[in-house]
Amino acid sequence: MISKRKLYYLLSPSMRYSIRKIYYFPSDFWDLISGKRDKTIPPKGLIFIGPGDFKRIGEHYLNIFKEQCNLLPNHRVLDVGCGIGRIAIPLTNYLNKEGSYEGFDIVKNGIDWCQKNITQKNPNFKFTHIDLKNDLYNLKTEQTANNFVFPYQDSSFDLVVLTSVFTHMMPDDVVNYIKEINRVLKPNGKCLVTFFILNEESKNYMKSNSDFNFQYNFGDYSLMDKDVKEANIAFEEKFIFNCIKENNLTIEKTLYGFWSGRPKNESFDYQDTLILTK
Repeated sequence: MISKRKLYYLLSPSMRYSIRKIYYFPSDFWDLISGKRDKTIPPKGLIFIGPGDFKRIGEHYLNIFKEQCNLLPNHRVLDVGCGIGRIAIPLTNYLNKEGSYEGFDIVKNGIDWCQKNITQKNPNFKFTHIDLKNDLYNLKTEQTANNFVFPYQDSSFDLVVLTSVFTHMMPDDVVNYIKEINRVLKPNGKCLVTFFILNEESKNYMKSNSDFNFQYNFGDYSLMDKDVKEANIAFEEKFIFNCIKENNLTIEKTLYGFWSGRPKNESFDYQDTLILTK
């Protein structure tokens, strides 16, 4: 029997977006006419990122940035794969006028919403649409991420964040992005990035976790679905660590998550989190 996840991956990106809008239309319409919708967050039908409480998760990450990355109100932040503003929205209440935020994403609808609903009220928050190909999110272009240059000057940011971005990118793309992260970070700047990291421990946990398993192995990385490669990607720990080292970044903290079946009380968050410094 085909799983819900497999069925979801069989749909094109545009079909997934359309189905979500239709599914959540009654709820979004009721929230609108009843005045219950929080206008600071997007309607459910427009949200294309992972599950969970949109607002709570954004606030959760803000706390992590402050506690683990020493984020200050006057810092410059780059949000790679910014989606539809989940990270940006809580930052609007934390960064001051001396601080700033830049975000880019390959899904234009998300960028359009952020420009209209965030930038207009917070001119130091800017969002850029980058048209790059991705099996899960964008099939309307042949432009790839493996030679993409971030549209920012060298040494521009105090903090670069990537939440559930490298879990949807192929190895060559990840290598290029890590190189670019090093380029745009200020000296002593920090980067928070999440992965599905494969090591002996996570592989052992996965053996009893049949619902979330990377069964297609390609050496440095493994896939959950061989047809939609960028749906979910896990990387060998050695590959990731070597890539970071080769690009002159230092792993300050390795905080493993519970995605593989690791006990929650022994885990930091759902995905594995690395804190890097330049």
